This record gives sequence, structure tokens and C-alpha cells, in this order.
Amino acid sequence: MKIAYTLHSLQKRIKAVFLVLVILVLSLSIRLFIVQIINGEELQVKATDQWTRDLKLTAPRGSFFDTTGDSLAVSYTTYDVYVRGREVKNAEDTAKYLSTLLNLNYDKTLSKVSNKNISESLLKMQVEAEIAEEIYAKKISGLYLTENVGRYYIYGNLLTQLIGFSSVDNVGQAGLEAYLDNYLKGKDGYSYVQSDLQGKEIGESIRYYVSGIAGNDVTLTANSKIQIILERILEKAYTEQKAKSISGIVMDAQTSEILAISSKPSFDLNSPPRNNLIDLFEQSKMKPVTDTYEPGSTFKILTVAAALEEGVTNFNDRFYCPGYRIIDGQRIKCWKSIGHGSQTLVEAFANSCNCCFMDLALRLGVDKFYNYLQKFGIGQKTGITIKGESGGIVMPKNNVKNVDLARIGFGHAVAVTPIQLLSIVAGITNGGYWKTPTVIKEIRDCQGNLTYVPTITTKNIISKQTSDMVNQLLENAENKQGKYSFVEGYNVGGKTGTAQKYDENGKIASGKYISSFIGTYPANQPKYLFMIMVDEASAGAYYGSLVAAPYGKEFFKELFEFYDIKKDDENFIVEEVLMPQVTGYPLAEALSIIKTNGLNYELDGEGSFIKEQLPPAGTRLHKGDTILLKI
Repeated sequence: MKIAYTLHSLQKRIKAVFLVLVILVLSLSIRLFIVQIINGEELQVKATDQWTRDLKLTAPRGSFFDTTGDSLAVSYTTYDVYVRGREVKNAEDTAKYLSTLLNLNYDKTLSKVSNKNISESLLKMQVEAEIAEEIYAKKISGLYLTENVGRYYIYGNLLTQLIGFSSVDNVGQAGLEAYLDNYLKGKDGYSYVQSDLQGKEIGESIRYYVSGIAGNDVTLTANSKIQIILERILEKAYTEQKAKSISGIVMDAQTSEILAISSKPSFDLNSPPRNNLIDLFEQSKMKPVTDTYEPGSTFKILTVAAALEEGVTNFNDRFYCPGYRIIDGQRIKCWKSIGHGSQTLVEAFANSCNCCFMDLALRLGVDKFYNYLQKFGIGQKTGITIKGESGGIVMPKNNVKNVDLARIGFGHAVAVTPIQLLSIVAGITNGGYWKTPTVIKEIRDCQGNLTYVPTITTKNIISKQTSDMVNQLLENAENKQGKYSFVEGYNVGGKTGTAQKYDENGKIASGKYISSFIGTYPANQPKYLFMIMVDEASAGAYYGSLVAAPYGKEFFKELFEFYDIKKDDENFIVEEVLMPQVTGYPLAEALSIIKTNGLNYELDGEGSFIKEQLPPAGTRLHKGDTILLKI
């Protein structure tokens, strides 16, 4: 039976077919749009991953430079060795060759070169170019080399704690290498090669290279020449004084830029002691920034600045020191147990008399003194761009009694970091303006564009008049044989400090001290500030004048010689003397002999006779040098 199609029914059928085709084309178009436009990038990555194998090309880390442009840390090309087990023809011979050449375990190497279940295995990172060239020349199937980056520190153990170091995979682990890792690390590139479904390289295939972008370069405020001098001085002091540790800072008093900074013991950055994590951690610490201590007499610079600014004392003001003060019923001793007698403020500062500074703190009172502590920044972080900075410790104002205030006046019952104290001294001596201490000059990308400069806060803490007076006190304090006598012919000022340490229970640790010295040059308008701290000297003395100040003198001598800085008085000569024999003498007679020879002294103990002297009789000294008498 035949079916008759009418024109109307045929048109309906055509329309239905056409609609189906439109829907089909529209669906395919939508799908194509989704695949190519919406998911195109993701699918392309997946496809590329299926038919290529890639190896990372590590971008060079940014370099470190000192403030003069001298290179401190640079990157150089090394190579990583990979193996693709599917392509290795003789696993045993290959493993034997590589384990010997690369100093690897044979069994582990064999396991990697014979493993055909993974696309590739890393055998060793940062292989030197000479060894990489030998591997390349062998043309061993399945072995691949990719460029990596090694780190080289030009001066080895220079600026160890500041610069820090990075890991074998170029991640900053300590110091500024870690703190600035996001600036330094750059952007890695890749090397692509076409492969089949099994991951084997297709012969004569096209290779693709996506180059990396080098990291940012960091210019420090440090001066490598000054740093070398500081390192040498600290190493000498560390050895001679048989200290637990020692730290030093050189700062530009006008800008608060750190010109040199270091701690001992330390290590060569090219070979960190990774096998001893305790030593690595301890020697990597930037102690002048992270560790707090009771400053002792160097804190008197702050006390006298506040007292002069408030007008509660002047240069002609007199103080009597019998060797102690009784405050709130407690007897607080001066370091000189027999007392300094009657003295002016200038003499008391030079003598570092505790009684004078107890009086100054009490004259200021809790409110005024604490206002200055707040203004100076005691108990606050300086904001220096170094990880782990401590803010110091200061007693809550409401808990302070007169006896506490008196102790704070001469640098006890308060804790600071060396960088905190030195930045305050910079503000006091530079005309009265505290500035944020900094170790970074600038950071620039690989195109030379500026990407970072430190934010410097400036605040006025004392007047120019007070600043000038404090500088006069510092000049007089160290030049005990007359102007220019501390460093022969040069106008150097300074202040020493000796502070007791405390054990874990907060009690005074017997026989443990921190000896320190802060030096200024030129004393009337300082440019250079030098600070040294000797922790637990055990060579026979502990006073800052004996353990720390002599190394300050050596530092300035070397600085003046290196920069050929002319003497402030070319005709000034410090007379030499021989250390007299005073052991066994009565104290009064011994002191008379010492003074006659133009020497200064520190007394250790209480008694009427000299039991021991340091240095021994016959030692060649200069007038104005300080010796130790044990009684």
C-alpha cells in the first residue's frame, strides 16, 4: 500500500529535519566554544603535558652588593642530573658510572635508573659544570641535564648572619636570603621535549625553551672594607678574651645606616655546618638584633641626655660618691666600692659613677624618665629589616619604685638589644634625631628598575644643645690623658659598660658579665659609631674598659689608616710607660704608683692589698691605658 505525501506533510518533515540540524549545529558550536574558549587553556595544558616532558630551568637568584657596588653574593650556573628509566639501555653500567662520578649510593642509583614506572627521577642537584660536561659527552641514553643555580659568597664568612644562606634548591634559609626570598628568587623557566605515550623522547623532536627571569639585586648599606676590619677585630677579641660570643656594629651616626655588623663565632657561608643544627642555628642568629642584655654603663648616655635636656643637672653640678647609695632601704653599690668622692658631672661621667646616675634618675622622677625612655624607644623594636628583632624589656611604669628607677639610671633593671641602644646613641649624638636603622640601601629588578627602598622614620628626641653637651662628655670620658689621647691624635669619644648576667631563674649568674664599648668619631660631630660586646670573657678580666675598649681603639686605628684620615692633632704623642710592679703593695701605695705613671685602673674585690695585677709588671703601655688590680 502506497503512502501518499502531501505538500503540507513534506514541509513538516523538512522543517523537523532542519530543526534537528540546527539543534545539532548549535550544540556542536556551544561545545566547540566551551572546549576552545572556556576550557581551551586548561585542555591545552593537559594535552601538552601528555605529549611533552618538561624540566625546570632554575632562575638565578638576585645578587648582593655592598654600598660601594662590591659583589658579596652571586649566582652561577650548575646542573641537575635526571634519569628516565624507560630510555636507559644498560642500567647496571649506568648506575655504576653515575654513583662513582656523583658520589651516590649504588643501590639507590640503580633503583632509579632501572625504574620504568615513572617518567623521570632526580639523581643529583647542583652538579658543577665540569662534571656535567663529562656526563653530556658520554651521550648516555636516558640521562638529562638541566640548568640550575648555585650560590657563591665572595668573602666566605663576611656578613655571615646578615646575608645568610639558601638551600640546595635555592630557597632562602637564614638572614636576608630568607627575609628577602620573594625578591631574590626570580621566576623559573622550563625546557620541553616531545615524547610518546610511554614518556620516551621522540627522536629529532622539537625542543622548546621558556627562559626564566632573574631575581632582584639587593644593595646593602654595609661597606665590605669596614666589615673586613670589624671581622678581624672581633675574631681577635673572641680569641684573646676567650669569650662565649662577641658582637660588633659600625653605624653611620647621621643616617643610622649599618656599615658593618657581625657576631662570633660564625662560619663560611659557602659551607654552613648543616650537620650540626644547634651550631648552625646559634651561629646564624643576628645577636645584635635578636638578643637582649642589661647594658650597664653605656646606658648612662641616655640618662645624662634626659637629665641635661630637662635641666636637672649641668656640667658644674657636683655629686658625692661614698661608694654606695641607700634607696628604699636597699644598699646599692657603685662599681668603685671605696667611692669616687666629690666630683662634677663631667668627672662623674668619665668615672662612670653609679651614684651620680642614681641621683640623676631620681631627680627626673618616674614620669619624666619614662617619658624619655618611651621617646628613645626603649622596649620597642627599631623596625630594622632583619628577621627576629627583639624590642627589649622595661618594667611597667606603675610597678617602678625609687630603687628600680635608680638602677635603671645606671643601666640595670632594663634590657635592650645592641642595635636598639646604638640607634638611640646615634640620635643623641647626631644633633638629636633618631632614625630607623637600616641594612638595605635599595633593591632593583634584573632590568635595573627600583623595586624597594626602606622606609625611614625620623623623630626628634633631644635638642642640638643637649646633643653637643653629650658629645663633650663622651669625648672627655675616653681621653683621660687629655684631648686626642684615646686614639693618638684623633678626636674619638666613647663610653664603656660592664653588666652582670642572670641565670634562668632570674638570679645574678656568678662571674658572668657582658663587657661593652661604644665609640664615636669625630667626637664633636660623630660620623662613625662603633660598638663591641664581649659575652662572658674568661681571660682574667671582665670590665668593659679592659675587655672591650682596647678593641674599639684598634678598630678606629685601622679605620683611620685604611681611609687615610689625617690626625686632628698631628703633633700629639701618647707617652709610653712600663707597667709597674704593685702586687703585694698596700692599696693606697699601689694606686699612688699607678697614678704617677699616668695609668687608669679598675679594682676587683674588696681588701687592703693588691693580690694580682693585669697586665704583669714590665708590660709596655701608653699613658691613659687601663689596668686591673685585684684586691
